[in-house]
Amino acid sequence: MIWSDWLVYLCLATGVYFSVRTRFLQVRHVKGMIEQLFRGEKSASGVSSFQALAMSLSGRVGTGNIAGVATAIAFGGPGALFWMWAVAFLGASTSFIESTLGQIYKTRDPLSGEYRGGPAYYFSRALSHTKGAGFFKVYGYVFAAVTVLACGVLMPGVQANSMATAIAGAWTIDPWIVSVGSVIVLAFVIIGGVKRIASVASFVVPFMAVGYIILALIVVVINASQLPEIISLVFRSAFGMDSALGAIIGLAVMWGVKRGVYSNEAGQGTGPHAAAAAEVSHPAKQGLVQAFAVYIDTLFVCSATGFLILSTGAYRVFSGGTEDGEVLAEGGLLSATAVVGPQYVQTGFDSVFPGVGAAFIAVTLFFFCLTTIIAYYYMAETNLRFLVGKSSSKVIPGIRASVGRVTTMALQVGILIAVAYGCVNTAANAWVMGDIGVGLMAWLNIIGILILQKPAFKALKDFERQQKLGLDPVFDPRPLGITGATFWESYKPAEREKESARI
Repeated sequence: MIWSDWLVYLCLATGVYFSVRTRFLQVRHVKGMIEQLFRGEKSASGVSSFQALAMSLSGRVGTGNIAGVATAIAFGGPGALFWMWAVAFLGASTSFIESTLGQIYKTRDPLSGEYRGGPAYYFSRALSHTKGAGFFKVYGYVFAAVTVLACGVLMPGVQANSMATAIAGAWTIDPWIVSVGSVIVLAFVIIGGVKRIASVASFVVPFMAVGYIILALIVVVINASQLPEIISLVFRSAFGMDSALGAIIGLAVMWGVKRGVYSNEAGQGTGPHAAAAAEVSHPAKQGLVQAFAVYIDTLFVCSATGFLILSTGAYRVFSGGTEDGEVLAEGGLLSATAVVGPQYVQTGFDSVFPGVGAAFIAVTLFFFCLTTIIAYYYMAETNLRFLVGKSSSKVIPGIRASVGRVTTMALQVGILIAVAYGCVNTAANAWVMGDIGVGLMAWLNIIGILILQKPAFKALKDFERQQKLGLDPVFDPRPLGITGATFWESYKPAEREKESARI
């Protein structure tokens, strides 16, 4: 019900709408996106633009880039890859809007002094001066509660399960052992707070993504003779023009969009959390960075996986969206017992690097999934702080600990239990839970940003105006008529530069 055709249409329509309204900024500002990656220094309160990108990518780049792509091709056909590209291209504009809003309405955590922001914050602040203030305050709390549930309980299980399955397949290690090891590593990182999360992400994410893309491209280049037919097959399948796959064009769209959104998270409401943590002088700067993150996730990483699977023939397409359905097409490389998921990619690698595929994908998935779970924790913690509000600094009588500290520890225990359970759970159950979490967040966030879009467009227009004057854009919400952006009303860039220089 949550992932009905209506949500698929909403994701695509929203991307088209924001692309037109922003005059396709995902094309016009590609150069600016890359430039902004390396601008903006970290401070005592915020992380650098690159660290914010890495934090965002740690959430986006995960099992969806490997198992998710394989699943989309298995149940939607090769054409699902095209619809993943489409939702990424259109979703880049959606990501810009939501991430810019995240920066505009960010605030300081009363407990740690670090920047916090996200959909719950902009829902409750953007229209606080209107008659709808009460409704949107409640809407913000609902989103925060859903995000704590989704990122703290439902979604980590998908990553943990894929990680445990791949490791078990490569080295026959029992899932419970993977469970224990993952919990220990995860606990070390998340207890260290936002700065440790950012440090780990900025080191691990670029390394793992680039390494995976390079090796996947080597496999594709070796099978380069297959590329013309593969590209043709992708487009024929995407538009129902392939004789064997024409009957599942609807599934191609649904699975491409479904797995595309799960992977790149555009519109889901996750990107604004990382965007809000950045130390920048203008919200649009992080909007551009997070728009580019969608490109990196889908156009680079997912495409590498898709072409690897298709060029090596390590795929099998089923009807009805289930492995029990009729086999409509296959590449001929998979064994009869091959299971939909990471095994497709492992088999593809093994065709070029015999005996290495299983181990390589296991290691890759371990890093992909671990950093994604870390990102989920950060988002869950941010929304938990929103729910607790000013009470986070209050000390609970008898235990000499603040409300914020106690609730944070409860969340940490909760996500560690979710990861441990996910490792030993079945893949089908894990994906169902993950899809519920992604779907709930996407419904709430997309509807919300369609209503609250105006401040983001004002910020974009202001950013482009200052750029045309040859200035390094600095944001002031007051002359733009943006209310509720209390952080920026007292923002002083000169003081931020001095603070950044000391860090």
